[in-house]
Amino acid sequence: MAELRPSGAPGPTAPPAPGPTAPPAFASLFPPGLHAIYGECRRLYPDQPNPLQVTAIVKYWLGGPDPLDYVSMYRNVGSPSANIPEHWHYISFGLSDLYGDSRVHEFTGTDGPSGFGFELTFRLKRETGESAPPTWPAELMQGLARYVFQSENTFCSGDHVSWHSPLDNSESRIQHMLLTEDPQMQPVQTPFGVVTFLQIVGVCTEELHAAQQWNGQGILELLRTVPIAGGPWLITDMRRGETIFEIDPHLQQERVDKGIETDGSNLSGVSAKCAWDDLSRPPEDDEDSRSICIGTQPRRLSGKDTEQIRETLRRGLEINSKPVLPPINPQRQNGLTHDRAPSRKDSLESDSSTAIIPHELIRTRQLESVHLKFNQESGALIPLCLRGRLLHGRHFTYKSITGDMAITFVSTGVEGAFATEEHPYAAHGPWLQILLTEEFVEKMLEDLEDLTSPEEFKLPKEYNWPEKKLKVSILPDVVFDSPLH
Repeated sequence: MAELRPSGAPGPTAPPAPGPTAPPAFASLFPPGLHAIYGECRRLYPDQPNPLQVTAIVKYWLGGPDPLDYVSMYRNVGSPSANIPEHWHYISFGLSDLYGDSRVHEFTGTDGPSGFGFELTFRLKRETGESAPPTWPAELMQGLARYVFQSENTFCSGDHVSWHSPLDNSESRIQHMLLTEDPQMQPVQTPFGVVTFLQIVGVCTEELHAAQQWNGQGILELLRTVPIAGGPWLITDMRRGETIFEIDPHLQQERVDKGIETDGSNLSGVSAKCAWDDLSRPPEDDEDSRSICIGTQPRRLSGKDTEQIRETLRRGLEINSKPVLPPINPQRQNGLTHDRAPSRKDSLESDSSTAIIPHELIRTRQLESVHLKFNQESGALIPLCLRGRLLHGRHFTYKSITGDMAITFVSTGVEGAFATEEHPYAAHGPWLQILLTEEFVEKMLEDLEDLTSPEEFKLPKEYNWPEKKLKVSILPDVVFDSPLH
């Protein structure tokens, strides 16, 4: 539940935003993290000291469902001469540490990130005659914030969010999101760390797919060049009825296709409905480490495995000449670093030490034959995984959203993998790695060509490579919702 009121209106937990001349006694009562972000807002909007706010009635730290304490909404006049239309500017408060007393975020020092290290912003084109900002973007931001708090995964510029629904619950084609740096908001140093501002950019399904196949930053740059699709400040227009590829058909072939061929894909992994079976062992074998577990006690990824998979997803965004799977540091346990105060942020940080050695992993098993299972949406990304990642010497991870397991595809150019050319299928508990040679990747791309047009085939769909002892099935979602997965 939330209420709409001017930020200057007094409330039980939100004193009015102090101006530059606020009395010292009042400023001392105002939460320091909140005060620092308000200062940046005042810099941009000195004529709007008390913008409308959507406020969580019951704060998250009091048991409420909404992680963001406030979302402020400003009117931005834009710059018509620079193709920047008038719009509403939304700014969140709550992903960073506003209070510094551990009610929401643990304090980890002034030099690092404050809370999750960022706040969200959103720019929505103002419609003619619109006198007040729509409030639905605030709920959208709350939804993204809930994902961050529940998963402890942070966002970075260039990330994409598959939403699969019009952002405003209308009939709009704008159904997904990309994230980028806000073009006006500058990073803020607060008493509890640094806060940056990530802007949500609404995109069409075709633009999301292009970002997945190539990279988010490339698509964002294309959106900036098309005024009605975002322009320099990437302003979302929910009434936009054409994709950038329909507006300018040359963008797909001349920019995106060439970019994929040259750069590959920066998408290193996805959360997905997926599973795998070890076909080289009978199901009743108690020592079977396959990820599909019968009964109510599925095997779980260890803290170290989970940390490495998360780091794999983050490190995969870096374009290195020699891709390396992130190491499992023996000094880390349960995703925490012991030489400083434990923080939920640690499990997302990359390690820079040398690559892991397969024999250091406990219970790593070589498998003779495997069966991979994906739902239709996840299966449609396999060609991207093969063409955009493995053919460029990189890796790609599917992390299950319905069970604690993962599948990582690796190429022969990736160091630190426990799958090898001699033993291309290897499992560490419920984490499976599959090493594919370039020759086999090319063969798979030929055989999986119809995955690029999933609407043309019926489920279930099976692909089999007997000589490689590999089987892939594309299955209905309901299969992954059963208790056996």
